[in-house]
Amino acid sequence: MGVVASHLGVFGKGFLVSLEISGCTFLLAGLLGLLLAVCRISPVVPLRLFGRLYVSAVRSVPLLVLLILFVFGLPEVGLVYSLFWTVVTAMGLYWAAFFSEAIRSGIRAVPRGQIEAGRALGLTFGQVLRLIVLPQAVRCIIQPLASLLIAVTLNSSLAAAVGVTQELTGQTQLLDQQYAQPLFTFGAAAACYVAFTLAIGRLAAALERRLVVLR
Repeated sequence: MGVVASHLGVFGKGFLVSLEISGCTFLLAGLLGLLLAVCRISPVVPLRLFGRLYVSAVRSVPLLVLLILFVFGLPEVGLVYSLFWTVVTAMGLYWAAFFSEAIRSGIRAVPRGQIEAGRALGLTFGQVLRLIVLPQAVRCIIQPLASLLIAVTLNSSLAAAVGVTQELTGQTQLLDQQYAQPLFTFGAAAACYVAFTLAIGRLAAALERRLVVLR
């Protein structure tokens, strides 16, 4: 236990890097997922086909395989970025497929009559989406998005497998190699992940209750 107490700063810095990876990935995946969801429901057939193919293809590839492909494959074709942003890009492209499905499920929960009413008033597809559909869809996807944020954070630990040793799991591995006390080092890392997931769950529940009151 002493190794944990004497290296709290290491765990703290590692956890902050994990949160940075998760936060950047969440924002990127959210934006791309929204675009994919719009493609999936677009009246333009090529866009619908693209969205469907993207989601099907990406969800069929393990995240670790995609990370390895980006980290070790992109330099082979002359695309060299920082390791941090390479990991964020790969994870963002991967999780965008899941965000797309969550957002699309929220959109489909909006009563079709409201969409038809908007079109009857002369609103364009984009206006119906922005003014009628998305504001209501957000209320339906609070919990799915919270679950995705938790999944993104937990899977950020895979960054250690491709060389991002600054994040929590990577720092824990380095400490374990030095002190050979996996029960305490990885137990402390697990406690950090549990604390974060519980906080996200409580925040999502509070936000969902708040939105229910505003309906």
